[in-house]
Amino acid sequence: MPAALWALAIGAFGIGTTEFVIMGLLPEVATDFGVSIPSAGLLISGYALGVVVGAPLLTAIGARISRKTVLIALMGVFVAGNLISALAPSYGVLMTGRIVAALAHGAFFGVGSVVAASLVPKAKQASAIALMFTGLTVANVFGVPGGTALGQQFGWRSTFWAVTALGVIGLLGILLLLPRQSVSEGPGLRSELAVFRNLQVWLALAMTALGFAGVFASFTYIAPMMTEVAGFSSGAVTWLLVLFGGGLVVGNLLGGKAADRSLMPSLYVILALLAVVLAAFVFTAHGRVPAAITIALFGAAGFATVAPLQKRVMDKAGGAPALASAANIAAFNLGNAVGAYLGGLTIEHGLGYTAPNWVGAALATAGLAVALTSGLLDRRRRTTSTPEPVLTTV
Repeated sequence: MPAALWALAIGAFGIGTTEFVIMGLLPEVATDFGVSIPSAGLLISGYALGVVVGAPLLTAIGARISRKTVLIALMGVFVAGNLISALAPSYGVLMTGRIVAALAHGAFFGVGSVVAASLVPKAKQASAIALMFTGLTVANVFGVPGGTALGQQFGWRSTFWAVTALGVIGLLGILLLLPRQSVSEGPGLRSELAVFRNLQVWLALAMTALGFAGVFASFTYIAPMMTEVAGFSSGAVTWLLVLFGGGLVVGNLLGGKAADRSLMPSLYVILALLAVVLAAFVFTAHGRVPAAITIALFGAAGFATVAPLQKRVMDKAGGAPALASAANIAAFNLGNAVGAYLGGLTIEHGLGYTAPNWVGAALATAGLAVALTSGLLDRRRRTTSTPEPVLTTV
């Protein structure tokens, strides 16, 4: 694989670390600024909102700019956001820093996916996308636990200083390793927007949102599920998350390789496997060993979807994939928010800490149904040799 992919992976590692590390530092942040834990938790929601807004917005702004220049600028925004967070004198400024960093998140992965795919032959494009996203998965294994430990030992600001440094390294890597690309390579904003008239693009976005809603319906409540149901100590949760992160890495790489061989059949199998694992988790969560095994399988099945889903939306966007790719990153984060909300409703209504797994299984099944529908439309189009279905307005 080209060295430029590793530069993209380093940027992804920094972004993944800053996105999730705040979860382990909420008590320190809350104490420092004199706010409640729920108020500190809004730093997570603010980040997610920044991703949803920033992904299509910044991608659209950069539609006529060289993608290398766009990626460098996005890493600059990311570095600035984390620098603001590290220096924040108040809760409000910290929230601002989080949102600024988040604005770069979706566009970086959206444009980065297109660039990663362009660096390799078509038969290896899903694997190239998966390699970039490996930075995000590895962040959950090393970056988040390491950043949490650093922040607990030396103060939460030290974590943001470390992430800022990672962002600078990623920026330099892209600057030095990514091949020069002409400004004229981009199809332009009008062409990027036109792909959203294609029904298959919307079906691909729906697969992403539903599939990851299924993942986060369960994952959001993994800590109380493990301590209150499986019987683990609170200290063991960190190692369980490392186990989950290991599953993410393996699943991400295997999902990319499977998608290179056969994209839609791979998605059918992976989404079905995710639904089965989540349904099984309702029962395996009652024992330590089966719970630990299921967590690893859950991580693998959950992130095996990422590269195939990203490749699917890029394929259906044709020659103007950047904005659709960024919109897919927004769909991932929308799924995160919706899944966490629906999973929380089951707990609030007294159904227990394993109930979110049923919600996750149902959402993954819904994603599978959308995938099957999209695949059926593909087969009909090939049979009748008609263009992709296009949405029309009255």
